[in-house]
Amino acid sequence: MESLRDNVSSHKHFILDGYNELGALRPVLFIPFSIMFIVSLSANSLLLYVVISQKSLHSPMYILIAGMACVDLSLPLFFVPNMLLSFLFDWRGISLSGCLVQMYFVHLLGAFQSTLLLWMALDRYFAICTPLYYHERMALQRFLKFVIPPLIRNVFMVMLVVSLAGSLSFCAANIVNHCFCEHMALVELACGSTAVNNLVGLLSVFLIPVADFITITASYIVIFSSVLSAGRSGVKALHTCITHIVVMIVSLTIILIAFLSYRIRNGLPVAIRVSFSIMYLFFPSCFNPIIYGIRTTEIRQHILKTLTCRHFVQTVPHS
Repeated sequence: MESLRDNVSSHKHFILDGYNELGALRPVLFIPFSIMFIVSLSANSLLLYVVISQKSLHSPMYILIAGMACVDLSLPLFFVPNMLLSFLFDWRGISLSGCLVQMYFVHLLGAFQSTLLLWMALDRYFAICTPLYYHERMALQRFLKFVIPPLIRNVFMVMLVVSLAGSLSFCAANIVNHCFCEHMALVELACGSTAVNNLVGLLSVFLIPVADFITITASYIVIFSSVLSAGRSGVKALHTCITHIVVMIVSLTIILIAFLSYRIRNGLPVAIRVSFSIMYLFFPSCFNPIIYGIRTTEIRQHILKTLTCRHFVQTVPHS
């Protein structure tokens, strides 16, 4: 009994062993992931700067896009630098407390990626289906009724998932087959039953991204029906909706593949499973600012203006 207790208490430190099967080629991963990290930071920073600095973009739709950029800017900071150091210097150790903190912020910010798409869909619904009451319904006090419940849901569900993971005993192994502290990658190392963890993890997926995407889909069905009945006059209003739909489809596809890869054991290589799990968090951070910057006309014009002005200032000779 004493030796078992010692063994259980000894596993408060873990090794993040993602892509270990690549052996000597593992450091090469530093190059593509560092490029993606730079693209994510620079693109989201530029998008955030443009929305904040331009008063003409201080409308609810653009503020929500800035919120998405803020989440996409913050999320990689909680796991990508550590992952890059692991690739370059083979620094793989992490404490249990550090692992749980990382897990909490990564999954919380990941949850807000889908929730922000939900808020954007509601914004488009009010703008297209009830244009006369748009400003009234998007006023801060009224819109907070739509913002606060999902916010409380996200914080509570992620806290519950992480707390249950932290209460487990890890007495078998301390090698996490991942590049960051992903929930299921840590839980599968626990000794004893993890049925509650699996159930709550499954519940959180259905209550956050799946519920968000069902609501988003329902709102866009109503929006499309409204636009089709309005004829050609509503086509222009539909343009920003298509941007949200593209982002939603890409995000949902990656999330579902990453989620199912841990629940369905079908001989999928571990490296592929880890890649999808990283991509469902990291890829939107690179993809979202580019797609919004290109497809949203007002943002694209201000980005080009900002970049052109900076280039002009740099090329003008100083007297």
